[in-house]
Amino acid sequence: MGVAERVDEVVRAGRAPQLHGLVVMRGGRVEVERYGAGRDHHLGEDLGHVVFGRDTLHDLRSVSKSVVALVYGVALGEGLVPGPGESLVGQFPEYRDLGADPERGRLTVEHALTMTLGLEWDESLPYTDPANGEIAMELAPDRYRHVLGRPIVEAPGERWNYCGGASALIGAIIARGTGRPLEEYAAERLFKPLGISRYAWGKGSDGVAAAASGLRLRPVDLAAIGQLVLDGGRDIVPGAWIQEMSRPRVVIEDGFEYGYQWYLSTGERRWAEGIGNGGQRLLVVPEEGLVVAVTAGEYDQAHSSAGAVLDAVLDR
Repeated sequence: MGVAERVDEVVRAGRAPQLHGLVVMRGGRVEVERYGAGRDHHLGEDLGHVVFGRDTLHDLRSVSKSVVALVYGVALGEGLVPGPGESLVGQFPEYRDLGADPERGRLTVEHALTMTLGLEWDESLPYTDPANGEIAMELAPDRYRHVLGRPIVEAPGERWNYCGGASALIGAIIARGTGRPLEEYAAERLFKPLGISRYAWGKGSDGVAAAASGLRLRPVDLAAIGQLVLDGGRDIVPGAWIQEMSRPRVVIEDGFEYGYQWYLSTGERRWAEGIGNGGQRLLVVPEEGLVVAVTAGEYDQAHSSAGAVLDAVLDR
């Protein structure tokens, strides 16, 4: 049974009830493309019942983080942003009090890229809860001071702790270094070279693009970004950065690690993946020449249409 047949069987059996979009690419060509229908949301705003098609934009949620890592790599290649080893707090000189703290002075840009800041942060609560770390950041008068000023709970670099605030800091570094809003620089240096002309990027109340979760793309364009990673950057993103970004940096659990804003499998079947709330996935399997982009509508839910579809694609 082929990939398309396995996917269709999963859908017919009702095992992927909230699948909104699927694009499977192998060898650089689209092998399977499927769209569904269902209730959707944009960062908490109810969009009602949506019939999805090739040209329908969809929330990527935290897959946005993985895209931001690519944009950072482009800016780094142009010499516009500090390298991973540079001081993190030093990129925000307006916070002199925080910069004077020797413990915070140990933080580097790499600690943000790997989510190993050692700061108090909890995103285990629903994203409708103001106590959730990312929501609290969005509600704060100054998101960057809020993140950098969190209590220190452990030494940086020792433990992975999921943190949308880390991604927000990377987004700010890109905007400051390039002198352009994150979404404008991303559109010019990443999206346009890939032929991506349709996108949206949700913003906070301060008018700043939400680097951690705000990007909206068509699934076929998300797959194109995955293909770019598979192809080693194609002179759009420096190849050296793709390698660095995809190198395991910190263990999440056995066989599952984290690079620079990308999840990495270090088991027998190696892959890199962006993962977002609700079933948003971008999977890149280099040894198989495979890219899979999935969008779904199970926000803050345990069931995963994306998981069922990926199992079918990977035949596992």
